[in-house]
Amino acid sequence: MSYEVPKVVVIGGPTGCGKTAFSVMLAEKLDAEILNADSMQVYRGMDIGTAKPTADEKRGITHHLLDIVNPDEAFNAARYRSEALPIIRDIRRRGKVCLVVGGTGLYIKGLLGGLFSAPPADSSLREKLRSEIQDVGPKVLHQRLTMLDPDAAGDIHPNDRVRIVRALELIALTGRRPSELARQHAFGDRDVRGLMLCLERDREDLYERIEKRTDQMIRSGLKEETEGLLRSGYSPQLKPMKALGYRHMKAHLLEGMPLSDAVEQMKRDTRRYAKRQMTWFRSDPSTRWVASGDASRVLTMIEGFLTGQ
Repeated sequence: MSYEVPKVVVIGGPTGCGKTAFSVMLAEKLDAEILNADSMQVYRGMDIGTAKPTADEKRGITHHLLDIVNPDEAFNAARYRSEALPIIRDIRRRGKVCLVVGGTGLYIKGLLGGLFSAPPADSSLREKLRSEIQDVGPKVLHQRLTMLDPDAAGDIHPNDRVRIVRALELIALTGRRPSELARQHAFGDRDVRGLMLCLERDREDLYERIEKRTDQMIRSGLKEETEGLLRSGYSPQLKPMKALGYRHMKAHLLEGMPLSDAVEQMKRDTRRYAKRQMTWFRSDPSTRWVASGDASRVLTMIEGFLTGQ
């Protein structure tokens, strides 16, 4: 019996570009369900800082992979893929369209192409690298990675501590370059076929939206949400607690940074993150950039992809 690889439509793009409203509008027209592809929206109790869609914003559209783990539970691209694939198959089996929506490029890339097999993390080695990067800064280790694997270093931002450490860890554990491992795998485990769409906005417009959204998060209670997580016993050292917004509120709550300064730093860091996301998505030649106001064209593209035209 032949197996038909299910098709999904990805709506990616930088934070704050309007993916939620745009994808819900498409879902209403396509009879679709939405599969979250934001690495922070999987966490329970982290709603405001992750811009998790509210019940009103969902407008009755079914959303998957929101609120599935606690902030102290491990979650990564491999687990995301294993959780997402059966959901996609079920959505398609029921005759509905699956929209994969989010800005976590690695999750999307792993879902569409698979993830190469790598050795598990070595806690002592990782801790040593984390301690070193804390002492000398990420740029020093990024320079080391550049000497060992220029291709991998070129794909990693010099301030991306997590990916720098993981790349150096892979080299130490395997004796091989991460870029070589990726090329050998070639992301070839194609369990789904995807139409990769990214929502594009003028940079100044995007940055203005980020400013306004940050202010709205503060008004909606981001400080209180962070305070509640800390009061519930979640360590400030947890990876989700170091994410945008939460680390800035921690600086205010735990280190005495004035709230106005924390908010300005949050806006600055969110703009920088959005820029890195745009760089990531632009590096994928399969990405097709679309405007939120061009719904008719987007629907035509989606219908053509789904019908094989």
